[in-house]
Amino acid sequence: MTRQDLDRHLQNNNAPRAMALFGESHFFIDRYASALARIEGASVLSMYHDEYDFNTAKAHLSQGSLFGDQNLLIVKHEKKLPKAELDTLVELVGKNSDNTFIYCYYGEDVKGADTAFKGSHTGSVRFYHPYAAETRTILLQEAQKLQVQLDNQAAFHLLDLHNNNLSLACNELSKLAILNKPITFRDVEEHVYGLSELKLDAFISQVIEKKEFLPSLHHLLESGENEIQLLTALSGFLTQLYLFNVSIKLHGIADSALVLGYKLPGFIEKERASLSIKITADGYKKGLNLLLDTELKMKSTGSPDQESLLLSALLKLQNIL
Repeated sequence: MTRQDLDRHLQNNNAPRAMALFGESHFFIDRYASALARIEGASVLSMYHDEYDFNTAKAHLSQGSLFGDQNLLIVKHEKKLPKAELDTLVELVGKNSDNTFIYCYYGEDVKGADTAFKGSHTGSVRFYHPYAAETRTILLQEAQKLQVQLDNQAAFHLLDLHNNNLSLACNELSKLAILNKPITFRDVEEHVYGLSELKLDAFISQVIEKKEFLPSLHHLLESGENEIQLLTALSGFLTQLYLFNVSIKLHGIADSALVLGYKLPGFIEKERASLSIKITADGYKKGLNLLLDTELKMKSTGSPDQESLLLSALLKLQNIL
């Protein structure tokens, strides 16, 4: 089913009792797992990652409830559980209407992640990363729940600092609530510490503007970013610059609302528009092809020296642009 289907099931209080939640968005996996787990008076067994033990999970769903309450099993794991074990747990849910099983899979290999969840009492949802505009909308909704007044520019900057990671951005809201005032772009700049001291787009600008970038690259890698993440972020940024370039040629102005569907802070919009017109159409084409080819090589060969592949691509990109 889709995320929207699950929303309707939750609204009607008839969600399947055995659910598999998986996909690219860990934020949505956690969010919907929490919603499904709101069962008053349930006997809850939560097993996270290495805590998982099949016999214990099976025993929990096999036990009868003395007071007619539900048995709720929540399993969260970054590795796929054996299908035979999932089949057994799902079957136990089917045999007893007082049982509920929520399986959250956080791994990247989603193929076959929900094959055990095919019965009438089961369901599964693959969660994709939301689009940029939806990401900001969700963040604003979460802010409203916490009574944090967050304007659009502050919301964008908060997401930007955390590389569009909704979970990390939402975690900052409780900290910002302490300020007890409407939160502006400058408040986020002053009080929020991003994923790395050096913003990712600053590093990307160094590459595109043909400046020295090695110290920044090493800093980002040491801060926890990986080579593929940096490469895909660069591809996305270059694509965004191309859209700015086309928009300026068509409309004569740099309007981020036309390009992205939402308004960037004025100084960021100006910077990206200025950068976009410095690159030729041929430069965009060759640069994006180079980045996509390098990403494919990284993912298909499994080369252990991905930093060298990334560095080579960045140096070639600077020659192309």
